[in-house]
Amino acid sequence: MTVKTTKAFAPASIGNVSLGFDLLGAALQPIDGTQLGDWVEVTDADEFSLSVDGIFADRLPAGTENNIVTKCYTFFQNKLTSIAKTPLKIKVHLHKALPIGSGLGSSASSIVAAFYALNEHAGKPFSEDALLVMMGELEGQISGSVHYDNVAPSYIGGLVLMTGEASPVAVKLPCFDNWYWVVCYSGITVSTAAARRLLPKQYALSETLDFGRQLSVFVHSLYTLNETLAAKMMTDVIAEQHRKVLLPRFDDARSACMASNALAFGISGSGPTVFAVARDLDEAKTMQAWLEKEYIQNSDGFSHICQLGDKGTTLIS
Repeated sequence: MTVKTTKAFAPASIGNVSLGFDLLGAALQPIDGTQLGDWVEVTDADEFSLSVDGIFADRLPAGTENNIVTKCYTFFQNKLTSIAKTPLKIKVHLHKALPIGSGLGSSASSIVAAFYALNEHAGKPFSEDALLVMMGELEGQISGSVHYDNVAPSYIGGLVLMTGEASPVAVKLPCFDNWYWVVCYSGITVSTAAARRLLPKQYALSETLDFGRQLSVFVHSLYTLNETLAAKMMTDVIAEQHRKVLLPRFDDARSACMASNALAFGISGSGPTVFAVARDLDEAKTMQAWLEKEYIQNSDGFSHICQLGDKGTTLIS
């Protein structure tokens, strides 16, 4: 009897992309070929078990029942039952390569890889939108609210806008192929839920108008290929001023990258990872060198020069 195995890789992502709080996300692909993301393997088995490895596996909550991939498995099995499908008989393995609380969509990467592998293993009973809703719900259990700005780009790839609709949940936007995205994880941990608690419960009308204007002009600029105007819109009027207190040397990092001709600079998700956008690879390398020397706080930290990963989640052998 042949034992079936399905293995899926889900890339890291930038949530918010500065100007699009909860509404924009971008999938990352390091230009040196590094696999920046988590993968999940599903294999036929008589009973469920979860195994975990990877550089950040020891940072996960203790106990199989507390692992988000186990929660994905239980959720998916219940969904199969709800549509009169036979539950899977499988074991699952998680390779945890992304640091927890990094601002790189770590939990989203595990969740997306898990649901993608489970759905493929089951013969694709659920549509892209149905899977995205499941992913968002599981992500919300960790962050405290349902949002798709990490799970959607990790799943479908590229630069993604959330619609707020049941279908499509998210749509891909065009972006500039010549942009380099320099990401740097400082090595410390920032809780997404804690970072959300720092935000005001209400915003001034002027701030909400700025938010809407920037996002609208940014999307227009993408479609009209106006990268100067697009980059000008990439400032955060919602979260950055409240969250940067959690990120040592954030202002210094911004100043250094902007001095090296960065088109934009901001917090990736809730942080502590920051990102800079460069048009020139040599300038991107200069920014990366400064960030590696001055922004990284400990041995867990790292930096990559990326472009947007258009493929999203993929099956791997």
